[in-house]
Amino acid sequence: MFGLFRNPAGVSAPEDCLPGRSAAIATSSVHYVNGNPIVGPFPSNMESIILGMGCFWGAERLFWQVPGVFTTAAGYSGGTTPNPTYQETCTSRTGHTEAVLVVFNPGEVNLEALFKVFWENHDPTQYMGQGNDVGSQYRTAIYTSSAAHLQAAEQSRASYQEKLSASGFGEITTEIAPAGEFYYAEEVHQQYLAKIPNGYCNHGFCQVSYS
Repeated sequence: MFGLFRNPAGVSAPEDCLPGRSAAIATSSVHYVNGNPIVGPFPSNMESIILGMGCFWGAERLFWQVPGVFTTAAGYSGGTTPNPTYQETCTSRTGHTEAVLVVFNPGEVNLEALFKVFWENHDPTQYMGQGNDVGSQYRTAIYTSSAAHLQAAEQSRASYQEKLSASGFGEITTEIAPAGEFYYAEEVHQQYLAKIPNGYCNHGFCQVSYS
């Protein structure tokens, strides 16, 4: 998953980002909930998308519960620093946002169903944060793995903006771009709310129904 990213306002410029490291951070290889691999290669009939909607703990749980989703993983995407740690990402000096890799079977669940979960479970109008979680590492984002997914994401954003505007809400700030590198988060963060059921979660509210 490689691509070229623009540098949104509020995100550290590449020259200001931390240097990172050449080796990947140690993490899980198997999904704690469903036993499927979280690292590819994945079955050839699967597609993927990377979604940022604030803290990745609650976001990941939303998607692993969707029928047709093969696996999910928490990680960092959209920035510059190679193989960042959680602590580095939390400084807002990696350029990344906390994100969830969603690998799904398009024969069982379509992008529209995933976008519904995405839009309805965070505030896409909040700039560089979600609730009390403030900073570029919590920004809202959709990173796509194909031109078709990119077009669908942009259409989805436009459609949801119409609904938000009709209800008196502001402009969507969600960053939409081709997927760059997805860096897996440390093992402790993978499927965190399955391991710690009462852990912190800042998701689940809905301003306006997507459909």
